[in-house]
Amino acid sequence: MNDTAKALVIGLGNPIMADDGLGIVALQRLREQWILPPSVHLVDGGTWGMNLLPLIEQTPELLLLDAIDRGGPPGELIVLEREELPRYFALKLSPHQVDLREVLALAELRGFLPARLVAMGLQPVRVEMFSGLSPELECRLDELLAAVIERLEWWGHLGTRLERLASA
Repeated sequence: MNDTAKALVIGLGNPIMADDGLGIVALQRLREQWILPPSVHLVDGGTWGMNLLPLIEQTPELLLLDAIDRGGPPGELIVLEREELPRYFALKLSPHQVDLREVLALAELRGFLPARLVAMGLQPVRVEMFSGLSPELECRLDELLAAVIERLEWWGHLGTRLERLASA
């Protein structure tokens, strides 16, 4: 993270598992369509697991982008505030099974869970070996990005939308 960054946006997921790659795709669209101030740092968190802990513990504001399964209608926008995010340690069969719940639990246990923390995403349709998002999620990406930009602006980080080049 750079020295001026206050907000960290992490895109999560596995892009070869269909809708599970939503966080990575959304992060890339954010990079392509917006100029964000130096106070915002964008990170492709993929499936980093515990390797994200130092970044998470260094930021006062954390926005997580991910497919979020709440059993709702396909493509539904889901926003989970800090107190709604699951944080706990679970029995694992392998050390490679660490997920974000354990990372957040450890940050909280160590006293470094960001004060401002939100997860934003869409209800996945399919999570299986497949490259690309389902049409239901693809058509809702702009809505998700609008929610991300709105939250960053609420936190005081104003972005500028890049205008698409007019075709000649």
